[in-house]
Amino acid sequence: MASRKGRAPRASRTERAGSDGRGAPDVPGAADHDGTADPEARARQICLRLLTLAPRTRAQLAGALRDRGVPDDAAHAVLDRFADVGLIDDAAFARAWVESRHYSRGLAGRALRAELRQRGVGDDQIRDAIEDLGPDAEVATARRLVDRKLMSTRGLPPEARIRRLAGTLARKGYPPGLAFRVVREALETEGAEVDESCLDDLDNYTE
Repeated sequence: MASRKGRAPRASRTERAGSDGRGAPDVPGAADHDGTADPEARARQICLRLLTLAPRTRAQLAGALRDRGVPDDAAHAVLDRFADVGLIDDAAFARAWVESRHYSRGLAGRALRAELRQRGVGDDQIRDAIEDLGPDAEVATARRLVDRKLMSTRGLPPEARIRRLAGTLARKGYPPGLAFRVVREALETEGAEVDESCLDDLDNYTE
């Protein structure tokens, strides 16, 4: 059917999208999918977008830039500038992560350390953040976790109660010595006898 008078023929899908058919114009030097051909400008856009969603470590941002094909020199330059102005601060990230995850999820230092390492935080920064938490806070949180679960274990055989309570702490990264002490205190407060041999393998309790 002839087109209406004065109207240009409609371009094909391939013509509209470019020769690759993915929406990018097939012109040398054209802007990439982030709206700019400048690698550093593109890196800034990516980092700002990610930081708007949630705090990120330098390693996380570096990984995101690498995944998106940003050249290493452009990525390093942008990450250095972001660190200079405080938009990237792994020490502050670690402190906030430790406080949040400890009080909201009850995680102990060992579990928090593993999570921060997965996110690329350095060992010194992790150590400082966990030391800020303090051992008293970890003990108090362990007691709260056991108290919450204690009622649900009543009626179970003593060994099953011990395994259940110890497993709660073990999964959240509490060391065996601390878990033993807190579980024993809770059960003895109820007047229950605690067989210490039941706690020999606290690291393996995952019930």
